[in-house]
This record gives sequence, C-alpha cells and structure tokens, in this order.
Amino acid sequence: MTALIKLTDRDGYTRRGLPGETLWSPGFTLRASGEGNLCGPGFIHAYVDPLLAVLLNPIHADIAGPIGWRCEGVVALTEHGLKVGCTELTTLEIITLPDVTVEQRIRFGILCARAVCDDVAWLKWADNWLSGEDHAAAGAAAEAA
Repeated sequence: MTALIKLTDRDGYTRRGLPGETLWSPGFTLRASGEGNLCGPGFIHAYVDPLLAVLLNPIHADIAGPIGWRCEGVVALTEHGLKVGCTELTTLEIITLPDVTVEQRIRFGILCARAVCDDVAWLKWADNWLSGEDHAAAGAAAEAA
C-alpha cells in the first residue's frame, strides 16, 4: 500500500450525480478493475502529495472547495507522477490541504510550461518572471515580438 491523497467535495463525495458517484468516509475502501485508461472507471484517482492535489485539481476533477483525505492505495498506473490510478483505495482521515496563492499557481504553471517549451524569447521571459525581475504579462508578448 502507498500513502496517497484523495480529493472529495465538502460532503465527502466524488462524481456526485454522475455514474460512479461515491461517498467517502474514514476507513472506506473502494476497489476498481484496473482495466482501461487512467481516466476511465477502471481506476480510482489519487495524488502522491497534497500540494500536487491542490495544484492539479482544476485540470482534473475541478472540485470546488475540496477536502483532502489521507489514504492508502494500490497504485496500478501513474500519470508522470502527477496523479495515480489505484485498483484499491482506503480513506483514513481528513487532512488540511495547503493554501496556494495565485502567484504560486502562476509560478507552477510557468514551471510546467518551461519544462516543455523551447522558445528562447519565452524562456527568457519565464526566467525573468520566476526571478521576480518581470511579473508583467506584457513582458511575454514583448519578448516574443
């Protein structure tokens, strides 16, 4: 079993009103088949870190005001370490999720884009933004011109 983080809505639900709706509670275990792709019904989504859960929630489940659960699970698939797909997941207790500022979210986004971008002008702007030298969005457009 691997230590993991699960996000639910404020009432403990995932996929509320949709197929696969689940109410999580302390000690609850859910099992899945492990068939298909990571975003399908054959896997239960979780994260390896509370900060990643908070930062990636908007592009994954997009749960408004989520609560976090400390869990243990059997990891069958991983999405480059960003989220995992489990065939078994047990919620243990609710945890306090980290507060992330808008600036921290922007920094995370820039770092993610920087990892795959090869545009020299944009990379220069990104490095300047990350260093605190240039926090203007217009800086990126000016550099690219």
